[in-house]
Amino acid sequence: MADPDDNGTPAASGGAVDRVTAGTAVSDGAGAALPAGGADVGAARTAAARSGGRRHREVWRLAEVSALCGIVVAQPMLDVTGRSPDFFLFHGADTLDILLLVAIVTLGPPLLLWGVGTLTGSLAGRLLGATSGRAFRAATHTGTVALLLAGHAVQVGKHVSGVRGWPLVATAVVVGALGGYAYRRWAVVGQLLRVAAAGPLVFVLLFVFASPASAVVLPAGRGGVGPAGATGAAHPPVVMLVLDEFPLVSLLDAGGRLDARRFPNFARLAGESTWYRNASAVSGFTPYALPAMLTGRYPAGDQAPHYSRHPGNLFTAFGGAYQIEAQESISQLCPPQLCPERVGADRGGLPSLLRESAGLLGQIVSPTEVGRREPEHSYQEVTRREAGRDAHRESEPAVPTDPRFRWGALDVNQPARFADFLAALRPADRPTLHFLHLLLPHSPWNYLPSGMKYEAAPGMPNDGAGWVELAYRRHLLQVEYTDRLLGETLRRLESTGLYDRALVVVTADHGVSFTRGAQGRGLNALRQAPGELLWVPLFVKRPGQRTGVVDDRHWEHVDLLPTVADLAGVPVRWPVDGVSALRTSRPDGDRRYHDQPDRPTSVPGSTFADVVSGRARPVLPDPPRPDLVGRAVAELPTGPPAGTVTLDNRGDFEGIDPDGGRLPVLVSGSVPAAVPDGTLLAVAVNGRIGAVTPVVRPDRKGHRFAALVPDESLFVPGRNQLDVYQLTDGSVLRPLRG
Repeated sequence: MADPDDNGTPAASGGAVDRVTAGTAVSDGAGAALPAGGADVGAARTAAARSGGRRHREVWRLAEVSALCGIVVAQPMLDVTGRSPDFFLFHGADTLDILLLVAIVTLGPPLLLWGVGTLTGSLAGRLLGATSGRAFRAATHTGTVALLLAGHAVQVGKHVSGVRGWPLVATAVVVGALGGYAYRRWAVVGQLLRVAAAGPLVFVLLFVFASPASAVVLPAGRGGVGPAGATGAAHPPVVMLVLDEFPLVSLLDAGGRLDARRFPNFARLAGESTWYRNASAVSGFTPYALPAMLTGRYPAGDQAPHYSRHPGNLFTAFGGAYQIEAQESISQLCPPQLCPERVGADRGGLPSLLRESAGLLGQIVSPTEVGRREPEHSYQEVTRREAGRDAHRESEPAVPTDPRFRWGALDVNQPARFADFLAALRPADRPTLHFLHLLLPHSPWNYLPSGMKYEAAPGMPNDGAGWVELAYRRHLLQVEYTDRLLGETLRRLESTGLYDRALVVVTADHGVSFTRGAQGRGLNALRQAPGELLWVPLFVKRPGQRTGVVDDRHWEHVDLLPTVADLAGVPVRWPVDGVSALRTSRPDGDRRYHDQPDRPTSVPGSTFADVVSGRARPVLPDPPRPDLVGRAVAELPTGPPAGTVTLDNRGDFEGIDPDGGRLPVLVSGSVPAAVPDGTLLAVAVNGRIGAVTPVVRPDRKGHRFAALVPDESLFVPGRNQLDVYQLTDGSVLRPLRG
């Protein structure tokens, strides 16, 4: 009897058996010699046919798995990353890194699944016999098909329905089982999958040649460079610091004035520069906003922030007369001939891409995530230790006198690119453009004002009752840290004699909303909180300027390049949408905000009145019971235990090294469902209350509270005591065990 094939039907024997004479070798028709000397030629032919059939079936199985992996893994991954060329630029990936990532994403999953299936089938054949081994292999392949179909069902379910979690998993399992049955029952399903095996190649070609990331994969051209200009006094040194995700209102107090107590260095700069208080961003997405600022043109098309797509920009305009010292983060607008030394390798290249891509894939296939994780969630300023750099170098600036900045002891807390930017601020024979795009105070918010770093539990939300208040507090602490970095920049300029000679520009690409229900930078935030999203800090200090001026003329960030070029004496040789503040004034009116290129949304210019009056600040409740923060637990009445608590990071308190640059200042966890929302919890470190926070509805990870303890003096080296109390009857503390 013939052995069964994948679908249980008999395999062909290969035709009639030819009669041969003893001692004669016979070919099987495929070039293989069959045994002679009286052997059963028919059986040999049948065995050869089966061997060839098995190889043929494995090729088709690989094609089917490739088709499904292309749909479930390659297409969504290449789509997400292909729309985010800044993802590759931030992580310092070159063309080879990107192509290797594409190959791993496209070929890795199908080869892994197919390889595991063939290996287990081969082992089963050796242990159970050839017939059982083939049946086992067919079953494992069907299971693989069903699993991939279930994974695709999860993705489709998240897009077309509100079902999440176990209900979505159960639905996907049913879909996968039905798909597996259909595959076994009807040959046409496998045939369709084999045709679809061309899909991954199509996805790769679209990524390489048609996606916005194609500019990074296959950069075309070298970028236009302006003609060389004269050097000397006509071209002052230019220092430009572009911050990120920074609303102007974060610098202002409730009355709309710059909060000099909390942000003394911004206040100093405002007192010695021209503060263009009515400056607004043109987009909330950095790959659109930053090129608009540096080209003078509104976003047009889904283009990469790359010199091949924006050949006319700040760097190519200044490149003739100026030496360029540029530190970009998620862009590469400066062409290689002007900026040959890039620090992209410090951010990890392929290993970093693989690590972050694994996180993206986890979000894509997860049945519990409501939204798609964007690549920008991985953007964090690398520390000097993470960049593998020595703590001190000869080119480093002197240690500041402010001990709270922890410059020497806590070198791990400093963004590595900021250290390079600061070290390059020194007089030069040739006019120099010093440029830094710093991803601060951009989320994730994990810096205290001193530069001490902390971490949040994975998946902690930024919106919703309790959570948005915490996010705003963390953001403001990071703005204080940014203020300290600005102070270091100003002190460096003073110490090198550049401050009075230089044109200094400090601004941000866009803001962010902390209005409850509209946190972020999307269209909902634009509708509900335009004052937080559009209006950004902009300070321009001309050479020799020491008197502050407030200029409330209408300004859109496409005006930045024409204005800076005029002040530096550099011509702009391409048409721009912006206007120079030195030549004319933009008429008052609505603002243009590009959530998508070529589709601007009109925002009433009257919103500026809300910004300068303080009405544009997010309306959030004050932290509860500030009178208890800082008090010793021993001074307060205590009661019997109130129940249990689950903490995310209790283990971090077992061995703290404050000189290492990290403290567990964000304490999060959960309490039983019986504890009502709104119940106040007090978090104490070493017997002193560091924060009071309310219990809120659980997030997707089950967290019901998070408390920020920013007072670093509460922590000591070594083991620290962490206690959580439920606050009842006014100020009675009832301990929670856990």
